[in-house]
Amino acid sequence: MVDVNGCRLISLPRFVDHRGSLSVLEEHRNIPFVIKRIFYLYDVPDGMARADHANIKLQQVLIAISGSFKVTVDDGIQHHCYILNEKHQGLYIPGMIWRVIDEFSEDAVCMVLCSDYYDTEDYYQNYEEFCQAVRNIR
Repeated sequence: MVDVNGCRLISLPRFVDHRGSLSVLEEHRNIPFVIKRIFYLYDVPDGMARADHANIKLQQVLIAISGSFKVTVDDGIQHHCYILNEKHQGLYIPGMIWRVIDEFSEDAVCMVLCSDYYDTEDYYQNYEEFCQAVRNIR
């Protein structure tokens, strides 16, 4: 059974010299899955939240490419909050974890790496239905 303890921060390699900084994302090295889809969130209005759902199987890594935001992960029993604000750090979220992304800074860009293509059947959009599914698994 997946719980919020399955979520974890991932340090991305960071190379810095007089020309600037570079970080590397590599499948099965620092990203624990094959990357099949990438999207990013930006220009999120003040006070708005994104995500507010759970994926059944999809794994994701969220990275603050610019600015900062808060990610709350929830397994139906416990929750944990992360503030993402480092370009060389990602948050790994396995399947069956509810997530809410909010408190976006004005310049925030959240890049999301996904283990699969978009599939509407892989989502819980209703928190109570998600909690019921979690209870059935346990």
